[in-house]
Amino acid sequence: MKNLTTLLFVLIATTGLANAQEDASSMGELLRQIEQGQARDSVEAQKRESRFQADRNTQQKLLNDARSERKREEDRSEDLETTFAKNQQLIVDARAALDKRLGALKELFGVLQTVSGDAQTRFNGSLTNIQFPNRESFLVELGSKMASANSLASIQDIEGLWYELQREITEQGKIVKFTTEYATADGERVTSDVVRVGVFNLVFEDGYLQYDSTTGNVTELQRQPEQSQYTGSAEDIMEASDGYVGFGLDVTRGGILALLVESPTLTERVNQGGIVGYCIIALGIVGLLIAIWRWIGLTKDSRNVTAQLDRQSASMDNPLGRVLSAYDEAKGADVETVELKLHEAALKEMPDLTKGLLFIKVIAAVAPLMGLLGTVTGMIKTFQVITLYGAGDPKLMAGGISQALMTTVLGLVVAIPMVLLHTLVSGQSRKIVNILQSQSAGIVANHQESNN
Repeated sequence: MKNLTTLLFVLIATTGLANAQEDASSMGELLRQIEQGQARDSVEAQKRESRFQADRNTQQKLLNDARSERKREEDRSEDLETTFAKNQQLIVDARAALDKRLGALKELFGVLQTVSGDAQTRFNGSLTNIQFPNRESFLVELGSKMASANSLASIQDIEGLWYELQREITEQGKIVKFTTEYATADGERVTSDVVRVGVFNLVFEDGYLQYDSTTGNVTELQRQPEQSQYTGSAEDIMEASDGYVGFGLDVTRGGILALLVESPTLTERVNQGGIVGYCIIALGIVGLLIAIWRWIGLTKDSRNVTAQLDRQSASMDNPLGRVLSAYDEAKGADVETVELKLHEAALKEMPDLTKGLLFIKVIAAVAPLMGLLGTVTGMIKTFQVITLYGAGDPKLMAGGISQALMTTVLGLVVAIPMVLLHTLVSGQSRKIVNILQSQSAGIVANHQESNN
């Protein structure tokens, strides 16, 4: 490596000498140029050496300063550690002295801290917090004071906690009307009068309100109970100023009310039946219309037949009158002919008297079968859901089974009235038929006696 550097220097010097020979006009000029170059190189080298020496002195000064600063910081750290240890010991001694002086008060302050924390939690979930929202700051301040050892609770603090607890107990037994802001079911913010029934219910003129302790907001229930007795009692208690008012009180503080609200309405239960349920209802409506139509017609015929029994002349506006008219036409014939004519006339009246009865009977028999069909299909869907999601959620299974059984309920609801209506209508029909048969038999007997 050293030989390579020497060779490179010789090449550079040779090249510079060659260039200098080209520029110099004589040997003397060349010698002068070489001397000037050596002088310049010597001056430049001296400047560099001076600069290097100055930088070295500066770096050494900085190093010395840094070492001095480190030494001072190390000494300061040792002093701080010594002071910290002394302060720690002072704190231990001060706490021991404080505990000794507090004595039984320490237990009292611990109870105050616990009670203030519990009271804050209870107040936040209470309906009275809507009327008295500022007591939370006092309880938070008192709890923080009891948690620290820097300050002690004063007599005013203890009396303030006592007052808040006593006020909460007193308000639990009051029915109070006051003005507050709440959100309606549509999301609109409204400021109006509300009534707080103890710490159980909060009502307004249209029903019940609910209080969210996490946000502190009062909102209207998305759906009020279907039973009018509950919403009506809310309206009564809003209008009352004194005396006694019947009111549906929820002692579970919203638990029973939530169940009432979540209970499906009649329309929702019918919708659970699906297509099969709709078909059962449609079939029941058709059967009911037919039963009413036949009941009206048979009642009218029964009334006319009863009136015909009291008349001597035959009338064509009732089945019995038409049978008597057939006898009038065959009076001159023999007994057998008269009997056949009357039997024929009675048979002609039978289709009108029994019309629609078979359809009502079929509906009464088919409706439960359709309900069973809906139950079976609903149970199949329920088992499919269990296959996909498992049986870990009882609500999922109960909901599916409830929907499946709804069709059975609809089938029975349709079938039972249809059976009763068929019995009533068919009874009216049989009553008229029996009158026709008995009157026909009497006419034949009278005709035979007159011929003898």
